[in-house]
Amino acid sequence: MSSAPAPAHGEHFQGRRGSLAQPQLLRGEDYVADATRRIHDAKRRVLLTTLTIAHDHRTDDLLDALVWAARRGVEVSVAADVFTYADAAGTFLPTGYRTKAWRTSDSLASKLIREGVRFSWLGREKGLPWRGRTHTKFCVVDDAAYAFGGVNLDRKGVENADFMLYIADARLADDLEAVYHQIQHMNAHERGHESFEYRYGSDRVLVDGGIPGDSIIYRRALSLARRADRVLLVSQYCPTGELGKVISERENELWFNPPRNASPANRALIASSMLWTGHRTMYTRQRYLHAKAIVFFRDDGARAAITGSHNFVEGGVRLGTREIAMETHRAETIDQILDFHARDVRGEGEH
Repeated sequence: MSSAPAPAHGEHFQGRRGSLAQPQLLRGEDYVADATRRIHDAKRRVLLTTLTIAHDHRTDDLLDALVWAARRGVEVSVAADVFTYADAAGTFLPTGYRTKAWRTSDSLASKLIREGVRFSWLGREKGLPWRGRTHTKFCVVDDAAYAFGGVNLDRKGVENADFMLYIADARLADDLEAVYHQIQHMNAHERGHESFEYRYGSDRVLVDGGIPGDSIIYRRALSLARRADRVLLVSQYCPTGELGKVISERENELWFNPPRNASPANRALIASSMLWTGHRTMYTRQRYLHAKAIVFFRDDGARAAITGSHNFVEGGVRLGTREIAMETHRAETIDQILDFHARDVRGEGEH
């Protein structure tokens, strides 16, 4: 599963020699604690993008670290989707977001801006909850990065079953800074850009730019699934579209939230997807599952994985969500993903 087909029409990639530094998988609380410590010691840059952000007991120290870094003269940039305050309100109403939840979110943004943080909202209120969302999540601190997971920066985001990968590699940090500024540029013009990839040895960083119907992450997952004999999927949602069909034709384990775990809107989405596809979930725990990873197995022992912000749902592709993921064939990284699945999803060792 290591051969790399040529990019599809309209797709491009940036070549990189040599593999990335070995990733370290960090669960939500560990990610926030580690990032907080590194932001406190930051010398040059901090860039953070997230779907949701909030000031609460899970994120207070990290937000304080951002302020402290900005006061010390570090360039600190934060971008969050306007979904933050709709999600905080617990509603998807098309109007009337300027509620207490909105004021709380905007108050946080204003505080960060006053302290010297470059803060920006991504997306527009119109079209919530899914169209045009920026699901991309990463944090760059100097020459290291946290990425390729699903952890959002609020209490729920930190407490979900989820993770991020920590990678101390200056090339990746530089490339993610470029992605950050590209998101900002396209958001200002209310446009998307073609999906693309960066390559580092056998690893690929896959970037969806928010053009409806264009997802390199979904395409790569589909390509790997077609060549796999067995597929293990962990996701917030039931897989749909051609990918869901291809997975169903192979030996598979599907771990996604049962409808009862989800909010009313997501409950309806999951239930209808299960009804349409016939998929069933093996996930039975009450903790909300928010991690998004697929591991592909071949009978000859070859393995590959994709992990990141993408839920592997066709609807997100059609709507044009911005996403980021890593495709890896490295045993050390795949083993960490499988260990997360065993401990936090399957729940091995629990009584």
